[in-house]
Amino acid sequence: MITILCSGTRGDVQPFIALAQELKKLGLAARIASGRAFEGFVKGYGIDFYSIDVDHESAGVDPQTIREAQQADNVLKMFGSFRKLREYGIHMVEKYHGACLGSSAIVYHPGLTIGYYMAQKLGIPAILASPFPLHSTRARPSVVLYGKAKPNAIVNRLSYPMLQGMLWMASEASLKPFWKSAYGRLPKPFGKPFERHRDARHPSIVSCSNHVFERPGDWNTHTHQKGYWFVEEPEAYRPGAELGAFLARGDKPVYIGFGSMFDKADSERVSRVAIDALALAGKRGILSGMGDVKGLPDSVMAAENVPHSWLFPRMAAACHHGGAGTSAAGFQAGVPSIIVPFALDQYAWAQRSYELGIGSKPLPFKTLTAQRLAEAISFSSRPEIRAKAAALGQLIADEHGARDCALVIATAMEAKPDGGD
Repeated sequence: MITILCSGTRGDVQPFIALAQELKKLGLAARIASGRAFEGFVKGYGIDFYSIDVDHESAGVDPQTIREAQQADNVLKMFGSFRKLREYGIHMVEKYHGACLGSSAIVYHPGLTIGYYMAQKLGIPAILASPFPLHSTRARPSVVLYGKAKPNAIVNRLSYPMLQGMLWMASEASLKPFWKSAYGRLPKPFGKPFERHRDARHPSIVSCSNHVFERPGDWNTHTHQKGYWFVEEPEAYRPGAELGAFLARGDKPVYIGFGSMFDKADSERVSRVAIDALALAGKRGILSGMGDVKGLPDSVMAAENVPHSWLFPRMAAACHHGGAGTSAAGFQAGVPSIIVPFALDQYAWAQRSYELGIGSKPLPFKTLTAQRLAEAISFSSRPEIRAKAAALGQLIADEHGARDCALVIATAMEAKPDGGD
C-alpha cells in the first residue's frame, strides 16, 4: 500500500487524488491520509482513505490563528503564524505516524516531513510530492518571494532556505518530541529532508507545468516536474437548471471567487465590490463562495460547488485568490487570469500569469476596489490576452503530470534499497 500524506484545504488535497488515480491505473494500491473532513471528497473519486481524526477545532486551535496563517502577506508574518500553529501539529503527528505503518512506500506533502522519517525507519521509498516548485535553484526566487522581491543572485539563493525553513518549522516542533517519545532518540541526521531526495528510490515530484515555471537546469536529476496533477472527474458534471440557463442566455461571464481566504463575515462587502466591478466593466459574472448574495442583478448569479474543470472553460476570465491548484485550473482552462493574492505563494502565481501575458497585474486583496477590479477585468478581455491564455491552455493539455509522476513513484518501488541514512 502506497500511503499519500497530505493536509490543508480541498484545493491542497485534490492534486494528490490525481496521483492516487494514476497509481491505481498502474495496478498499485494507494490511499490518501488526510483530515477527516475530506473522507467523502476522496472516496468520491474511488480512492481509499485513512482518516486523520483531528482538526483545528478538536485540537483547540484559535480560528484567528488559522486566519493569520492564511493571510500572512510577508515573511515575518508567515514565520509568526507557522510558529503559532506548532501546537496543532503535535496533535496531528501521531495520527500521521499511524497512517505510515504497514505502507510499502510513502508519498508526502512537504508540510508533513514525518513521511520522510517514517519511510527511512521502515526501509521503504520516500517520495517528496510538492504542489509547487520547492527545490533550491539559482534561476529564480522561491514562490514566497517571487513577485514580492526583485530577483537577483542573493535573493534567489536565500529565498529557498526561507521557504524550506518555514515548512520544516511546521513539522519539526511536533515531530521532534513525538519521535523521542516513540523511538527514544532522533534519527540521524535530523533536519530538513527536502534536498535529500537524490536517487531513484527516493525521488521528488512537483505539480507544476513547465510552460508556467520551467524546470530549472540545476535541479538534481531525481527531481521530476512533468506538469500539473489534475483529477479525472468520476462522471460528467451536469449543471443545475439555473446555471445552465444563465450560461446560455448571454456572453461568457467572469468567474469571481476567493475560496476560503476571506472572512465570511466580509462576504457582503466583497460581493458588492465584485458586482460593481462587473457593472463598470460591462460584464456578466458568476460569484462563488460568497454565500446567499441578496439583490443580484440579472447579469450576475451565485453558484457553489461547481468543479473548476467544468466551469472555468466556460468563463470569459477567472478571478480568484491565486492558490496553486486554482491557478493551475485557470491556466488549464485557457482563459485569462485575474489573481487577487492574499498571502504566501499566491503572489507568485499572480506575477507569473502577468509575465506570461495571460492575465492582469497582481491585484492584492488589501487594495481591492470595484474600480481596480473593473480595470483588471477589462485588461483581461483584450484579444492578445485571451489568445495567449488559450495557447497556454493547449500546452498544458499536452502534459500528463499526474500520470508521469505516478510512473516515477512506480519506479521508486522497484529500485533497490541503498541502505538508507
